[in-house]
Amino acid sequence: MTSNPYINVLITAVEAVLFIIVTSYLLASLARFIVKKTGATRKKQENTFAGYLFAAPWIVGFLIFVIVPMGFSLYWSFTDYRIASPEPTRWVNFENYSNLILKDQGFRASIVNTLYLTVIGLPLQMAVALFLAVLLNQKTRGERVFRMAFYLPVILGFNTAVLLCWRLMLNTGTGIINQLIRAMSNAFPPFGYLNRALIFVQEMISAFFLGISNGKFNLLTKVWEAGFPAANRVPLWVQSPLWTKMSVILLIAWGCGAMMLIFLAGLNNVPKELHEAAEVDGANGWQRFWKISFPLLTPYIFYNLVVGLISMLQIFEPIFVLYRDNQPIVPSAISMVYYLWQASFRHFEIGYGSAISWLVLLLIMAVTVVQFKMQDRWVTYDLY
Repeated sequence: MTSNPYINVLITAVEAVLFIIVTSYLLASLARFIVKKTGATRKKQENTFAGYLFAAPWIVGFLIFVIVPMGFSLYWSFTDYRIASPEPTRWVNFENYSNLILKDQGFRASIVNTLYLTVIGLPLQMAVALFLAVLLNQKTRGERVFRMAFYLPVILGFNTAVLLCWRLMLNTGTGIINQLIRAMSNAFPPFGYLNRALIFVQEMISAFFLGISNGKFNLLTKVWEAGFPAANRVPLWVQSPLWTKMSVILLIAWGCGAMMLIFLAGLNNVPKELHEAAEVDGANGWQRFWKISFPLLTPYIFYNLVVGLISMLQIFEPIFVLYRDNQPIVPSAISMVYYLWQASFRHFEIGYGSAISWLVLLLIMAVTVVQFKMQDRWVTYDLY
């Protein structure tokens, strides 16, 4: 290689293109050879060659960047492989898995935190998405503007810049969210009482789950003994272990735009004749939604539930950006994937991290299979 970095980049790009062309041709030729051996016609051989030639870049990329790394990961999960260790890698059988399941308190805490985020965050995200979809389904002026505004969080995503903005907005003293809460509490006292009640309930629930994670319920006792919050209390979004998970849930609900579009498509597919007939019979808006629209939305709810659950079990970015430099409160928000990142890329325990990744994969597969097995009990496909 030359010393000029631009020439090096150009040479690497040319090599990558040549590699794609050569591997695509070889894979297509192999497919044509296999079809030829089965006695296929010349036209079918040509069609097979053309099809695999165009699909080969994706197939080769999938093999190189997915299948091969998965194979190495599965092998490493049965070893004590450490990047920074001078010792040779040893085969440890199921020791990594047994330590994770039976001994590792940190991994158990990450499971509890992930389940908390999933059980509370996912239903809230789906409820907000459905509520927005119902609002946008009403034909009003500025409908396209509102659709764009509600979908904008999906376009922005959980990138670092956006999450850092959220971190500033969630600041206890100067964040705009707490400033709005203070202003509304002063202007409308009943809102202040409601805010304090929600703070007390949230802190009790979080303290209970933290007690499950570490086996100590001292924090729950302190919250109970402190009693109803004072009049000037606001949520300690990114400053207290009692609020870390709720901060992440707030971000999850904010990014519900993709689910909203799925629900909106489902609402548009509900036959208008059913609503018109129910309206003639005297049904009000809520009755029409609950008895007609909601049952017909169950396929869309099921899709969002499956995709959302997989996403929640792999949540990483909000926790990493909001709390990575605040180690005292990281254990209160750490998820399974964040724990995987810590083991693999902070402690360089590749074998242990690989075992975590396969346990997460098995958990996601098990939950998904259960969902598909149970869909016949509540999902309605009659009109689809």
